[in-house]
Amino acid sequence: MHNTTKALLLLFVGLSIAGAAIAQESMLCQGHYWTEDEAKVKMADFASQWTDKASWEKRATQIRKNIIDGLQLEKMPVPKDGFKTVITNTREMDGYIVENIAIQSFPGFYITGNLYRPVQKADKYPAILSAHGHFPDARFSIPVQRRCAALARMGAIVFMYDMVGYSESTQVTHKMPIAMTLQTWNSKRVLDYLLSRPDVDASRIGMTGASGGGTQTFMLTAIDDRIKVAVPVVQVSAHFFGGCVCESGMPVHKTATFQTNNVEVAALCAPRPMLMVSDGADWTKNTSLVEFPYVQSVYKAYGTAHLVNNVHFAAEKHDYGVSKRIVAYNFFAEHLGLNYANLPYEDGYNESFVTILPADDLKVFTDKTPRPSGALKDDEAVMKYLKIGQ
Repeated sequence: MHNTTKALLLLFVGLSIAGAAIAQESMLCQGHYWTEDEAKVKMADFASQWTDKASWEKRATQIRKNIIDGLQLEKMPVPKDGFKTVITNTREMDGYIVENIAIQSFPGFYITGNLYRPVQKADKYPAILSAHGHFPDARFSIPVQRRCAALARMGAIVFMYDMVGYSESTQVTHKMPIAMTLQTWNSKRVLDYLLSRPDVDASRIGMTGASGGGTQTFMLTAIDDRIKVAVPVVQVSAHFFGGCVCESGMPVHKTATFQTNNVEVAALCAPRPMLMVSDGADWTKNTSLVEFPYVQSVYKAYGTAHLVNNVHFAAEKHDYGVSKRIVAYNFFAEHLGLNYANLPYEDGYNESFVTILPADDLKVFTDKTPRPSGALKDDEAVMKYLKIGQ
C-alpha cells in the first residue's frame, strides 16, 4: 500500500474512532443532568407514553435493550473454566460464618469479597447479593459487616463484593472508562456463582446496596429477572443519574431517539418485590412525591402495587445506617422467607452480636494466598483484552 494511501486510511480510522467517542459522550446522562423541576416535566412525559401493562412492557423492552447495548455486555467473555473459586479463612461467629472469597469474572480478572453464611443448617438457603457504594472502607466498613452478618443470621447466604478499584479490586482503578460495564458484569457473575451453589434456592434471590451500590442493584435487577427481590437504598432519583463513571459513564439512559432515567430503570423490577429507601438530604429527598408514585404506577399496571414500597427518612442523610438496614431486614424477611426472630430484639433490633473484623482479616489475597498468576494488571490491559472502551 502506498504510504500516502496508508496515512489517509489511518487518518480516516482515527477520525472514525474519535467521532464514535464524541457521539457516545453526547449520549451520556451524568450527575445532576436535570434540575428537579425539569425532571418532574420529564416524568410526566414518560408517563404519557404508556397507559397499561402492554404499553409499559413495550417501553420496558426498549429501556432494557438500551442498558445492555450501552454497556456492551455482549462483548463480555464467559470463562470456559468456571469460577476458579478461592475461599480462605473460614470463621464461625455468633449465628453466622464469614469466608473470604474470590471468583473469576472473566479470564484474568477476579471479583474479591466475603461470603456470609448461616450457622443454622438447611438444604437450601436464599441468597443476597450485597453491593457497596462510595463509602469509606467499602466492604470492610462496620455498617457493611453488620448488614451482611445480620442477613446471614436470619438465614441467607450473602455475597459482599468489591466495587472495581476498591479494597482488593486493585487490578483496575475505579475511574476506568468502562467501570459501569465491569461492575454490572461482576454483579452478574456473582449472581451466576450463587446460583451454581447446590445450597442456594434459585427462587429466593435478593440484592441490595446503597448509593453506587443502589445503582448496581437496580441496574442488574432491570436486566436479569433471576433477581427476585430488590432493595436499592438512597439512589433512585428522577434528576440525578449518578456522579461517577461507574454509575453513568456508559450510554444506558439515552439514544438519538429515546430517553429514560433511573426511575424507569428501577421500575423494571416490576412485578417483583422492591423496597426503595430514601432520605431527606440527598437526591432522593423527593422520592415519596416524585419517584415512588411513578414506580408504583408501573406496579399497578401489573396488579401488584402491594409489592413495592418506599420508606423515606426525611431527617437522615446519605447512608445505609441502622434504621435503613432494619427496614431492609424486614422486607427481605417477608419476601425471601428469612427469620427475623433470629436477630436479638429489645426496643428495636440489636446488631451487637456482630464481630467487626479488621480489613486484613477479610482479605482473600495475601502473601500466603496471592492472586493467581496471569491476572490482568491495569485499566489498559483489561480494556484491551475486552475490546471495550478503546
